[in-house]
Amino acid sequence: MDNKISRPASIVRQGELTLYATSLKVSDLLISNFYSVEILDPDDQTDKGYQRLLNKARAKKLADYIVTGQETKDAFLPTSVFLATDKDIDFNPLNNTIEINIDKVGPFSVVDGQHRIEGLKMAADKDKRVLDFEIPVNIATNLSKIAQMCHFLIVNTTQKSVEKGVEQRIYARLTNALEIEDIPNLPRWISNSVQKGEDEKALQYVDFLNKNNDGPWYNRIEMANDDNKNATVNQKSFVKSIKRYVLVANNPLTIYSSDKQHKIFSNYWKAITNILGTNEPSVLFKYNGVELFCKFCVPFFNKLINIGDFKVTTIEPLLTQVFDNMEGDYAGVGHTEFWVKGGKASFLNSGAINVINTEMVKALHQSNLVKDIDI
Repeated sequence: MDNKISRPASIVRQGELTLYATSLKVSDLLISNFYSVEILDPDDQTDKGYQRLLNKARAKKLADYIVTGQETKDAFLPTSVFLATDKDIDFNPLNNTIEINIDKVGPFSVVDGQHRIEGLKMAADKDKRVLDFEIPVNIATNLSKIAQMCHFLIVNTTQKSVEKGVEQRIYARLTNALEIEDIPNLPRWISNSVQKGEDEKALQYVDFLNKNNDGPWYNRIEMANDDNKNATVNQKSFVKSIKRYVLVANNPLTIYSSDKQHKIFSNYWKAITNILGTNEPSVLFKYNGVELFCKFCVPFFNKLINIGDFKVTTIEPLLTQVFDNMEGDYAGVGHTEFWVKGGKASFLNSGAINVINTEMVKALHQSNLVKDIDI
């Protein structure tokens, strides 16, 4: 196939953003190196991808519709695909055409529309008539990779929702890019989150827990775009709990470096699991366990910091005292049986978790662990 395409187009200027509104045939999309989809890789911290995983079932559904429409000639796909390049495209204002030299400007990044493109490719494999099917396309030029990521976030949070875990990753990357790279103007709610940097900080906790093979959370957290069959809770939920209960002003651990905070938090969970066990199936490693022990950790750390020791061997006996001091309906919270799947912990709602946390804080105040000092 020829690696040059000439298409009629209208130029659209939105501030410093230049767009070309045009159409492309499905055959154009099949040109070698025409486009790429920057998929977010949860295991690569240097990765620059931002797209969610492709849902093949969704793409196939579109493909079946397009193929069926070839006979009746009523296949209809009016929504524009959004492509972007960090290079310029030749535009002829005399006849309103663009000339795309794929060898020079390709591959285009698919900012929005990967499922439509994949569905059309699948349809073309089934019926060659689809190669001549045209789709509306908006092409942004001179758009840096980080700007493309921002536009993906804007499109998918102002018009339709993006998977929360992917959104958290993008927020974290934008926080890291502040004062280093040029970032386009963002909606206020996105900008505020990026400036606060809570997603980035919370993800550091979650990444540490999930990759620490010496800790109880090793490989138990399903990261964004990661199909982890061993996971018991997803990144989205864990990050949300850490943002809400751990990254708070009264957390005494903020005086320490982030690395030390992560290690202390991991030791906290090691002590919990030393007492309650790690055998599956256990609700301890699901939402209710995460929510309760993230909620309880700051009062616990405020007690622990007076001892001045964050080793597992110090944390565990203090936790044991807390569990032993528990009374009433939830006195069993410190026993393995309480957390077995199908047991009492499985049916806790947010109100019950709040009650347990309150009772645990009361039990914490009754404890009196003093660190032994070698003389």
